[in-house]
Amino acid sequence: METIWGIGIAIILFLQNVGHWMTAPMQFFTFLGQAEFYLLVMPILYWCVDARLGLRVALILFCSGGLNESLKIVFHQPRPYWLTQRVHAFASESNFGFPSGHAQNSVSLWGLLAAKMHRRWAWAAAIVLAFCIGLSRLYLGVHFPTDVLVGWLVGALVLWVFLRWEAPVAHWLSRRAFGQQVLIALVASLIVLALTLLIRLGLGGWQVPDAWIQNALAGSGERPTPLSLEGALTFAGVLFGIGAGAAWMTRMGGFCAGGPVAKRVARYLLGLVGVILIWYGLKSVFPAEADLLGYALRYLRYALVGLWVSVGAPALFVRLRLADKGAPSDPS
Repeated sequence: METIWGIGIAIILFLQNVGHWMTAPMQFFTFLGQAEFYLLVMPILYWCVDARLGLRVALILFCSGGLNESLKIVFHQPRPYWLTQRVHAFASESNFGFPSGHAQNSVSLWGLLAAKMHRRWAWAAAIVLAFCIGLSRLYLGVHFPTDVLVGWLVGALVLWVFLRWEAPVAHWLSRRAFGQQVLIALVASLIVLALTLLIRLGLGGWQVPDAWIQNALAGSGERPTPLSLEGALTFAGVLFGIGAGAAWMTRMGGFCAGGPVAKRVARYLLGLVGVILIWYGLKSVFPAEADLLGYALRYLRYALVGLWVSVGAPALFVRLRLADKGAPSDPS
C-alpha cells in the first residue's frame, strides 16, 4: 500500500501546487457532497417538487451512506494528511478514507436524478458533478485517488442495484400492512447499524497508529475518531425515520408537492425550521458521550429528523393548507 499511497500523495501535491485559487471552487464542490447539503436538497425535492422522487433520493442516499460507513471500517485506511504533513489539509475528517463517501454518494444521488429525468444533459451534468466532487477531495488533501475511484465504482453499483430492484421491492412493500412496513424500516436500519458494529468488533484490538493521530492533529487540529459509531447511527436513524414516516404518510393519504411557488417556499422554510429545531435543539439537550445511552439518543434524534421530513412536516403542510392531500408517497 505504501507504493500506492506514495503515488497518490504525489498526485495530491501536484494538484495543491497548481495554486490557491483552486481552494474556493474545490471547497464548493466538496460542499455539494456533504451531508449538510443533502439535508437541504432532499426536503426541497420531497416537500416542494416531487414527493416520490424526494423519497427515493433519501433512501438511496442513506443506504449508500450506511454501506460506506461499513466499508471504511472494513479497510480502515488513512487519509493523506494523516500519513504526511507535506499534504496540506484544506478540510478535516475524523473517519477513515477508503472508499470516498463523497465520491460514492455523488454517483448514487446525482445518477438517480439523471435516471429519473431521462435526459442526456442530466447524465452529463451528473458525471461532471461527480467528477468535480471527487477531484475536490484530492485537492483538499482528504482522499487518495484510489479512495475516489473505488468510491465512484461502489456508487455506480449502488445506483444499478437501486434502479434494478426499486420497482419489485416497492410493489412488495405496498402489499404489506402498515405495521409490517414500519417493522421492515426498523429492521433495515438496525442491519445497517449491526453490520458496522460487527465489522468494528472484527478488528479486535486494532488501534489507530499514533503517527496518524499526530499528523492529523498537526494538519487540521482535529483528532481522528474513525472507529466511532456516530456515522452509522446517523444513517441508520434517518433511514428508519424516513421509511416509517413514508409508510405513515401513505396511510394518511399522502400529499401533493406541487402548487403555487409561494406555498412551496413557505413549506420549505417552515419544514426547515423543524429540521433545525430537532437536529440542533436535541443535540444541545441529549448527552454526547460514546456510551449506550448516548448512542441510543443519537439514533433517536436522527430518526425524529427522518420522521419530521417524511410525515411530520407534510402533515402540518396539509393542516395549514400549504399542500393538498393526494399523490401518496411510496414507502419503497
